[in-house]
Amino acid sequence: MHPVPGGHHLIGGIEVLMKKLFISQPMRGKSDDQILAERSNAIQAAKDALGEEVEVIESFFQGAPADAKPLWFLGKSLELLSTADIAYFAPGWSQARGCKIEHLCATEYGIHTIEA
Repeated sequence: MHPVPGGHHLIGGIEVLMKKLFISQPMRGKSDDQILAERSNAIQAAKDALGEEVEVIESFFQGAPADAKPLWFLGKSLELLSTADIAYFAPGWSQARGCKIEHLCATEYGIHTIEA
């Protein structure tokens, strides 16, 4: 499989469009390393559930403004979620207010969900 710009891959000379994956995960109180490790697990779990490769939508905002409030992050996340084919909800999502809102939006707008 060879990457081609735009989430496409060449498999045996045939261009294949990959599903775009949005990852929703609780982040409050976690280090960047913990968040990135959970994202890696989420990517693998989504690949296993789908039985195919995915294009990951980058929704971990490491370069956010210093004064960004939780609603700023949620707004950016919802914008990215709107481009997803599938959304993976990491363990603990049902206790995190932002994740619960992302889940409601994914469900209401017909984005396939996987819940850990």
